[in-house]
Amino acid sequence: MATAFQAESSPTVRRLRWRDRAVALAHLERDPARNLMLLDAASRLGNLRPGTPPPGTIVGAFAGDELCGVLSVRPSVLIDAQATPSAVEALAPSLSAVSAGLIRSPAEQVDGLWRHLARAGRRAVVDRREVGQRLDLDAATCAALPTGSGLRPAVRADLEDLVVAARASLREEGRPDPFGGDPEGFRAWVTGRIERAHVLEDEGRVVFVAYADVQRAEGWLLQGVYTWPDRRRRGFARAAVAALGHRAAAAGAAHLQLAVVEDNLPALGLYAGLGFHAFLDLRTILFH
Repeated sequence: MATAFQAESSPTVRRLRWRDRAVALAHLERDPARNLMLLDAASRLGNLRPGTPPPGTIVGAFAGDELCGVLSVRPSVLIDAQATPSAVEALAPSLSAVSAGLIRSPAEQVDGLWRHLARAGRRAVVDRREVGQRLDLDAATCAALPTGSGLRPAVRADLEDLVVAARASLREEGRPDPFGGDPEGFRAWVTGRIERAHVLEDEGRVVFVAYADVQRAEGWLLQGVYTWPDRRRRGFARAAVAALGHRAAAAGAAHLQLAVVEDNLPALGLYAGLGFHAFLDLRTILFH
């Protein structure tokens, strides 16, 4: 007879389907802030409505009938913050068919996944630690936008500015320039994100970009935050992020979150001044 320890140490793994949606959401909602991206992906299981992002490939590890770990394999690799060590070990082989990808999740769980991938011969192009920052919206700080500037949703006419910002942001993070491989594919990827982008204009030009990639009642997630170098240290980023916090609060979100590379002291200081606090140790790995 299998013992409780054996059941815990040897979970079974299978792809999650629409019928698993409620179970997956219940599991991830135990810690919604640390699982926000994966929660958003799992919420789309079985959702085939036109115009909505596909759910990708999501697998679950089960100890008996209990879900003990969730892993998004595609389009990005995400693993839940509550996945037990045995669940991580069981889920890791699901990545064997992924020839290249980006992992971005709680460091403890990523450590386990990466041990498996490294043993399989995968190599990291980028491997860094980030600090998850959270702003509880009942404590959001109001910062006035500089005179002559205005924050607005991005539109199709902003595409080239968004492409420039995305390329520059990746270079600053030490990641390869996507235009060296598939420039049209990268432009198409940016195009697909326009409806989630917000831009700030100053004197008739875009000087700040941020993407509200997840917009849920549990929280909003900002990614791709970028200020043009010649407009830094003038209050644009501070005011724009504060304004996005107010928009998230108005939409009913409980918090606003983003991630900062751990040695980016100016950014950490900026967000601390807005009331953000560190709540998550992240590890990001771009691998092939």
